[in-house]
Amino acid sequence: MPQSFDLFFATSNNHKFQEAKKILEGFGINLGFFKCELEEIQSNSLKEIAKNKAVQAFQKCKKPIIVEDDGLFIDSLNGFPGPYSSYVFKTIGNKGILQLLKQNRKAKFISIISFYDKKNRESFESKVDGKISRSIIGTGWGYDPIFIPLKSTKTFAESKNNISHRFKALKKFSNWYFDK
Repeated sequence: MPQSFDLFFATSNNHKFQEAKKILEGFGINLGFFKCELEEIQSNSLKEIAKNKAVQAFQKCKKPIIVEDDGLFIDSLNGFPGPYSSYVFKTIGNKGILQLLKQNRKAKFISIISFYDKKNRESFESKVDGKISRSIIGTGWGYDPIFIPLKSTKTFAESKNNISHRFKALKKFSNWYFDK
C-alpha cells in the first residue's frame, strides 16, 4: 500500500531531507521526499531563492511542497558565503573556510523554509548566532563540523537538531501549517 504524506520536501540533498523529516515527525507532520534538482536563481536573498525553488518544485511535483535554503554568514568575510554556501562548500569546503579566517570568527546560520501549494506561498526564517571553530570537529555534513552555536562548546556536528536554524524554521512552519 502506498504511503500517504502530508507534504513533500524538495531537495537533492538526502541529509537535509532526513534531518527535516525527523524534525517534522516530532511536530506530527509526515514528510515525503521529492528528490529533484532545482535551478537556483542568483540572489543575495535566501528568501527569494527559497520562494523561487518552492514554485519550481510545485510545478514538478503538483503536491504541497516545502523547500529549504540556508546559508552560513561569517562576519569577518562580510557575510560570505551567505546564499552561496553550497557552492563554496563544494569548492573549498570546511578546510578552505578555516584558512580564510583570522581572529574574528563570529558567524550565523540562517534557514528559510518556503511552502507552496498553489493557494498559499509562505516563508519562515530562523537564525542561530555562533562562531566558526578553529578546526573540524565531528563528522556531520556541510558546515556542521565547524559551526559552534552561542552558549555551546559543541559544533552542530556534535549536537544539532533541537537548536539548529533548520529546526527553528521548521517549528515556525509547523505552527503555521496546523493553523492555516
